[in-house]
Amino acid sequence: MHITILGTSGMVPTKERNVSGTFLQYKDQGILLDCGEGTQRQMNIAGIKRTSVTKVLISHWHGDHVSGLVGLLQTIGNEKMQPHLDIYGPLGTKKRMEHLMKTCSFDLSTEITVKELTGEKPDIFFENEDFILETALLDHKEICVGYAFIEKDRRKISMDLLRNMGVPEGPHLRSLQEGKSITWKGKKIDCEKVTYLLKGKKIAYITDTVPCENATLLAQNADVLICESTYATALKAKADEYKHMTAQDAALIAQQANVKKLILTHFSQRYETTDELEKEAKTHFPNTVCAYDFMKVNV
Repeated sequence: MHITILGTSGMVPTKERNVSGTFLQYKDQGILLDCGEGTQRQMNIAGIKRTSVTKVLISHWHGDHVSGLVGLLQTIGNEKMQPHLDIYGPLGTKKRMEHLMKTCSFDLSTEITVKELTGEKPDIFFENEDFILETALLDHKEICVGYAFIEKDRRKISMDLLRNMGVPEGPHLRSLQEGKSITWKGKKIDCEKVTYLLKGKKIAYITDTVPCENATLLAQNADVLICESTYATALKAKADEYKHMTAQDAALIAQQANVKKLILTHFSQRYETTDELEKEAKTHFPNTVCAYDFMKVNV
């Protein structure tokens, strides 16, 4: 599981920071969290194939989170092998996508499915055999949702134990992976004794919002929390006015939610460096880092 941070700026890009975009690669799934202007160029620089995007998760419809969508769709639409693309977003996303597709003239034969997310509390909106995706409503000036990627626990086989018992590798081990005991040459092989559960990883993505219960619930027990940190506490009044978080707010959510690692992003252009924000957050949650464009995280 690989995370690439494509943009770390707030409302407008700067020389060093593009606007919001985060790419999560998991097996054959390419999940793009927000798509601000310039996102596909950032993907190109990062060595990420644009057609590897299978899902776009939109937090809200402010321009710094969605204005790169048209360009990305045009690029995908020009590929001979066009993937199916699922686009998820808050209430109103279907209508906004209809308007967006009329702003430019281009041929697009890519099959796109647009789904609106309306759950007020953390709720599963996608599930397959490997992972689930959750969403919940946040508290911003625009209708905004947060997301959580949760990998399912996997049962692993202890091959050393099996070899000592004279059991070779092969398709007969599938039942063990499914949590069932097997019989090999008349001897029962107890699943509980030769397998173990590997805990799945969880990644939470929260932007833009003031601190709220759903932010903490989405982040609960996350291995990695990617969270906005638009201002330092010295500008708390401005953060409240525009419904954004401070570095301290993000750190307290990470602390309350029992998060393992906090990655701050979505920084106001007023900060030439993120030292102040990182220092402030670490006071409350030591395992904090400030993201930078093209930062890669292996989970």
